[in-house]
Amino acid sequence: MTTKTEQFNKIQLKDGLSEIRSGDTVQVFQKIKEKDKQRIQIFEGLVLARKHGKGINSTIKVRKIVSGVGVERTFPVHSPNVEDIKIIRRGKARRSKLYYLRTAKGKKSKLKKIDFEQGEVNKTTEVQTEEIETEKSTETLEEKN
Repeated sequence: MTTKTEQFNKIQLKDGLSEIRSGDTVQVFQKIKEKDKQRIQIFEGLVLARKHGKGINSTIKVRKIVSGVGVERTFPVHSPNVEDIKIIRRGKARRSKLYYLRTAKGKKSKLKKIDFEQGEVNKTTEVQTEEIETEKSTETLEEKN
């Protein structure tokens, strides 16, 4: 027999979310209210941790580098303010919590990239957490040439 709170929680769970793991680079689309207007703000970064299982209380901690300063935010996965979570790329992580990336520099801050569709490890390509934004700018320069 289920209680009323369990029934309410089942209604609030989001359907269609892909499995988010630590090491993934994600885009979190969050609803922002400013006075009477509402807009969606995108926060793109690396998932350091996933906590509280897969229930209504589950959260992810996302980190990105802005102007050389690390910014971390914790998002409740099933919150009504979180519109969508898209996985940009997967990284091979051997730990469930990647807190060591806060202080890691150089080679130690790199994660191996996993091909998203096939699930195989691409050993030649490595993703550096600090150079996510610079990769996008170099791609646009190559397209212009």
